[in-house]
Amino acid sequence: MESGDTSVAQQKTKYNMVKEKIVEWIETGKVNPGEKIYSENELVQIFGVSRHTVRQAVGDLVHEGLLYREQGAGTFCSHRPKQSQQPHHLSSSNTNGKNIGVITTYISDYIFPSIIKGIESYLTTQGYSLTFSCTDNNVEKEKQCLQTMLGRNIDGLIVEPTKSSNYNPNINYYLELEQNNIPYLMINQFYSQLMPPHIIMNDERGGFIATEHLIKLGHEKIIGLFKTDDLQGVHRMQGFIRAFREHGVTFFPEMVITYSTEDVYSKTLNQLEEFFSMDEKPTAIVCYNDQLAVSILDVLRKLDLKVPEDVSIVGYDDSFLAEATEVKLTSVTHPKMEMGIEAAKWIVSAVEKKEMPPSKVYEPELVVRNSTMQLKKTSLI
Repeated sequence: MESGDTSVAQQKTKYNMVKEKIVEWIETGKVNPGEKIYSENELVQIFGVSRHTVRQAVGDLVHEGLLYREQGAGTFCSHRPKQSQQPHHLSSSNTNGKNIGVITTYISDYIFPSIIKGIESYLTTQGYSLTFSCTDNNVEKEKQCLQTMLGRNIDGLIVEPTKSSNYNPNINYYLELEQNNIPYLMINQFYSQLMPPHIIMNDERGGFIATEHLIKLGHEKIIGLFKTDDLQGVHRMQGFIRAFREHGVTFFPEMVITYSTEDVYSKTLNQLEEFFSMDEKPTAIVCYNDQLAVSILDVLRKLDLKVPEDVSIVGYDDSFLAEATEVKLTSVTHPKMEMGIEAAKWIVSAVEKKEMPPSKVYEPELVVRNSTMQLKKTSLI
């Protein structure tokens, strides 16, 4: 074996050692759900490995859903349901006999662990048990989740809608909840057919401020990438278009690339590469979320384009991913844990006081980092 191969093998062995030990801590209860694990510096000292090895191991465990990150707070142990083709279900213990159902599109990736942590942190202090379920943004799985929740005689339900921009075929289950006087609340978006109580972001405003930021930096040829089977993406796209109108910048229809849950990589990234093969290349990109923005960073690297020198990028959600790469993403805020806590307080009030608090809309802000910069004007001489 060559010396370089030996070095790679040793690094892989160290990486596996770190990862397997953290998994062991979780499985044996040394670290319990919701508890913070050691800091990056502490893990480097404990295992005697490089910071890169620690980041790689922890990053994998976050991606797999065993850990989750809270910006500014650290890395925590999360609940981990088993993967399957069926909806995921996970229950926690209770003391007062009341049970709240929680249905999200995803449960162990991206911003969802933080939202769930917020819900759980409040409800468990109130003595409620929780039944978690995950639809993977699939309406058939949502149907199964709703059937399960109704079968468990839940006292209330917190739901993140599945493919909220489409007609939802599961409306009858929500009407059954209403007939049975079981309160439910929708988060992140809601089904327009029902107009239920909800806690959401002003996503149109978020798309606007992301685009306006780039326009004020001198960018005009800006691409917008938006997921359109969820209303969040539709509204962010509306804000994107409004920014062009209000600032008197010429808008070209082909500058909007839309995609659905299933075709994000097969369609979006290929289409993006085509844009950058043209003579007049875009100078900025507004992304549906940080997750997509990180994937685009990889595409731009392959095209030998630098961020922000050649292309400025704005993400959305201000997730842990915004600071996970060498390029720190300018991103629109999402309340995440705060939204989870607020949803939990709402459902407790609805269950115990029989009062329906008003819906809530969070106003987004833009966190500016180093993925955006003033457009350099090229000389005509």
